[in-house]
Amino acid sequence: MISSSTSDTPALALEDVSVQYGPVRALDHVSLQVRAGEVHGLMGENGAGKSTLLKVLSGVLAPQAGRIFLRGVQHRFFRTREAIEAGISVIYQELHLVPELTVAENLLLGQMPSRFGLLNRRAMLERAQREIERLGEPIDPQARVATLSIGQRQMLEIGKALLRDSRIIAFDEPTSSLSVRESDRLMQIIRTLRSQGRAIIYVTHRMDEVDEICDRVTVFRDGRHICVMDKGAGIERNDLVTAMIGRRVEDVYGYRPRQLGPVQLQVRDLIGPGLREPVSLTARKGEIVGLFGLVGAGRSELAKLLCGAVRARTGEVRIAGRTLKLNSPRAGIAAGIALAPEDRKHEGLILGASVGDNVNLSCRRHQIRLGLVRDIKRERAVAREYIGKLSIKTPSEETPVMNLSGGNQQKIILARYLAERIDVFLLDEPTRGVDVGARKQIYDLLYDLAEAGKTLLVISSDLAEVAGIADRVLVMRNGRLVGDVPRAEVTAEKLVRLALPN
Repeated sequence: MISSSTSDTPALALEDVSVQYGPVRALDHVSLQVRAGEVHGLMGENGAGKSTLLKVLSGVLAPQAGRIFLRGVQHRFFRTREAIEAGISVIYQELHLVPELTVAENLLLGQMPSRFGLLNRRAMLERAQREIERLGEPIDPQARVATLSIGQRQMLEIGKALLRDSRIIAFDEPTSSLSVRESDRLMQIIRTLRSQGRAIIYVTHRMDEVDEICDRVTVFRDGRHICVMDKGAGIERNDLVTAMIGRRVEDVYGYRPRQLGPVQLQVRDLIGPGLREPVSLTARKGEIVGLFGLVGAGRSELAKLLCGAVRARTGEVRIAGRTLKLNSPRAGIAAGIALAPEDRKHEGLILGASVGDNVNLSCRRHQIRLGLVRDIKRERAVAREYIGKLSIKTPSEETPVMNLSGGNQQKIILARYLAERIDVFLLDEPTRGVDVGARKQIYDLLYDLAEAGKTLLVISSDLAEVAGIADRVLVMRNGRLVGDVPRAEVTAEKLVRLALPN
């Protein structure tokens, strides 16, 4: 299934590119070719080198070795401005917009129209409006970016690339935070870009997106180029997974049935921000309950109410019959309920702190000696234990979390609560941005927790995921709990029908 070489000069070619961070070789003599008018998928586990390659392409990093060619001409980028001027745009998973500025100001940042040396605000708004109409999004150019949805912000990033007339556009996990409608719109735009002869690099972990949009796929593993697969020759999912992780995984979900215990979590008539009517539910010891719904359905809002991150107006939360007083996340953790949030960078991690400090963040209170002194030796042992258990790719427990890939950052949040004394785990999109091999490891950990008598509420917008791992699926719609579907009755059609507005 390795694609044959083409006689046409590729729009982009990287040859023998290497990047090294101390002893870690993030890219090891990798090569990549992308043609004009092609959507070229880039896949691999977290830490495989995908993000590093995008940083090289965008001028964030200068490689220690290798060459970059654009339409046959060699280039070397030392600054992002040089890559932009050469016609390259990278749209990262974590969007680079200024929330306090308006849509128009963000779109035209760095290329504001002027008149007599002053900003021409009218020309700026007119130009921004034309670009917004080209994107097909009903966005007010004078609205502040902070008021927009994640999907609308991503469209702005695409608009910035089009305003620069970028001929090479790279997308890093672009649908990870989008609704179904927003994802469909994104796919339409990418098809249009392809028809215009632009070269598209599409980084994803989602197999269905490869089937839908990619013409070819390059696989990286451990910083090395493994193979290129061509859609024309047929791309088998099992072969793609094997190339990514170096072994065959027939069933990534690996559902493990188990004996359920008595009710452990009981919620009665809970009401608060994000909920339009009182929510009541129960979950048993050893049970994995999926929580499905569209963006804005109230899933994350419910989880924050359950853990004390947001105070409920009325209602009751009980664990093993004990009524909890949930006035803060700290109170929730002390009572045995904790949330791994969807927005890991802003709500789940201290990015400037080390891996070890983030793992030990909440369980440190158990490790203080004489009530005053940190047990550094114990903290290091805990960090190393969970780095190993979750296969977190990091040079050491002293590495700053900001230097790790998104998937490894997600696993650090899980590690924090695995090191805690928690009875009820609330996991909001726990595998978002996590590759297929690491997902299997996370699912196995979730089953281990359930088999140990823990209760898990897993929020996911991935239909296959909730159907694959949950014993039961709750469905939310417009701030209401509208369905409780046992595993034997779960189908994609049923869950979507319940989730869609009437």
